[in-house]
Amino acid sequence: MKQIIIKPNIYKYATSMEFSKDFHLGKGDLILTNEYIFNPYFGQMGLEVSAIFQEKYGMGEPTDLMIEAILEDALKTGCKRVIAIGGGTVIDIAKVLAVAENENVDELYEKAATLKKQRELVIIPTTCGTGSEVTNISIINRTRLGTKMGLVSDQMFADAAVLIPELLEGLPFSVFATSSIDALVHAVESSLSPKATPFTRLFGYKAIEMIILGFKTIAEEGKAARVALLEDFLIASNFAGIAFGTAGCAAVHALSYPLGGKYHVAHGESNYAMFTGVLKNYMEIKQDGEIAVMNAYLSNLLVCEQTQVYDELEKLLNQILPKKAMHEYGVVREDLAAFTQAVMTTQTRLMGNNLVPLDAARVLKIYTELY
Repeated sequence: MKQIIIKPNIYKYATSMEFSKDFHLGKGDLILTNEYIFNPYFGQMGLEVSAIFQEKYGMGEPTDLMIEAILEDALKTGCKRVIAIGGGTVIDIAKVLAVAENENVDELYEKAATLKKQRELVIIPTTCGTGSEVTNISIINRTRLGTKMGLVSDQMFADAAVLIPELLEGLPFSVFATSSIDALVHAVESSLSPKATPFTRLFGYKAIEMIILGFKTIAEEGKAARVALLEDFLIASNFAGIAFGTAGCAAVHALSYPLGGKYHVAHGESNYAMFTGVLKNYMEIKQDGEIAVMNAYLSNLLVCEQTQVYDELEKLLNQILPKKAMHEYGVVREDLAAFTQAVMTTQTRLMGNNLVPLDAARVLKIYTELY
């Protein structure tokens, strides 16, 4: 059994300038980013690079249509290396640019098993949640199918993952909140996965510790306290990415995708909407094994009884990002059966990583409880 996958070399720099010099940015490079990131950090360097600003092609998480429009313009640059500087949307699009020739997104899914890397890929995350800089998956809202799905290929691993804490300094608190909760979900789900190993759990449990202790500091000292913790959260996100890159995510992500896809809820927020609901249902089915280890670990961090860990966890997370019921996003009861069907038919990859098997009746039960 494969124990852990750490594909990209991981670098860390104090400043963007140090990175630019060390990686010799110049002709043949395409920087995919956002203008509000590029201008203050890279705009004054006089780099002979091509640049594409993702927001010019649409807002929100990546869709098939957005990716196809960006790919068309990226191909015109003749780039040999793609440098992604941004959050999950930018990173997921860049992974597609690394393997795409001139196919549409549907064709890429059809040939996922035979994709080849066309361009070198460097990924620099500017949020503290995706962990996507060290994984081989791109999450795309397939508008023609009406759901989010993962495109997976080992050819989509970055050649280098680069951590630059200064790029997080202007991160709005709302984005910090959704992305860091996403990282926590990655760490928990990967640690409970049947594919978890001692190596992945080493990274997963350490990420949980760093994130929860950071959240406790912010809850006690206020939002401004996060600034001194940004490097810790960036590293914790990376640890969680390493963990789920091997062990995978599971039902929390699977159940969140129909909500995010139809009602355009941010990925981390839609995960949080499902998070403790899924864990509580796991506990109804299985109380021993790794979930008992997880509950003991959480109880120590949260300083509470093991029977109270999910309620106490939710209390803490609510101080970072208030949780909403599904109906508050516009979901109607008629959606729940359709969401269940979508999970059971399009998210089998994720559902295979559940702590225990969840059938359609259980998925519908979770949705109903969270409605």
